[in-house]
Amino acid sequence: MKITGARTEPFAAIRKRALARAGAQVAVREVSAPDSAAFLGLAEADMTPKVVEALQTLMTEIQDLRNEVSVLKLRLNEAQGLADMDVLTPVLNRRAFLREMKRVAAFAQRYGSPASVAFFDLDGFKSVNDRFGHAAGDQALKAVAKRLLANVRESDIVGRMGGDEFAVLLAQADNETAQAKARSLAEAIRATPVEFGEWSAPLHISFGVREIAPGADPEVALAEADAAMLLSKRRAVA
Repeated sequence: MKITGARTEPFAAIRKRALARAGAQVAVREVSAPDSAAFLGLAEADMTPKVVEALQTLMTEIQDLRNEVSVLKLRLNEAQGLADMDVLTPVLNRRAFLREMKRVAAFAQRYGSPASVAFFDLDGFKSVNDRFGHAAGDQALKAVAKRLLANVRESDIVGRMGGDEFAVLLAQADNETAQAKARSLAEAIRATPVEFGEWSAPLHISFGVREIAPGADPEVALAEADAAMLLSKRRAVA
């Protein structure tokens, strides 16, 4: 996202232009400390009506610049937020999720606070696409994301890892607590079929959980949770 609209003219140039426009020929000196006889490097003797007018113009320019900076900061924050979001569902993308995992792992290492990651994978998702179409598949993915978000705490983080895979970062949760939470999340997803016009389809999901070791590599912890999910899925089929 390209952000435009900021002025590139240096502050010193703006000040000189404002003074020149008023016809004031003064020498601008650097002031190292506040002084009652100086204002922006101008002595009291320099403060003629035209210079005062020029300074008022200058202050207006400064306020305009401050307003532009505020707008740019807002746009930058919006752009950063959009860059962190999944393109389809209202959760974080994989890159942003891994960044948050790294932050939580560092926190765990410093304060000894437990945290875990739960990895979810929809079972038979291809059949939803094949039977109802890709629009229905997208609707199912959105439903999963919304149900996960609706059933976690504000301190927990939900992300889509790609395709039909999701992950939840559970703060202040050891392995036992995370296992129980992951089961409840899976039940919330399975509880209600997804509606596609006149059709509906149940959602089946598998999950795996790993407690995040202090200072752990986020990719490794996520891969371990993924492996636990695959093992759980194989056991269910056997």
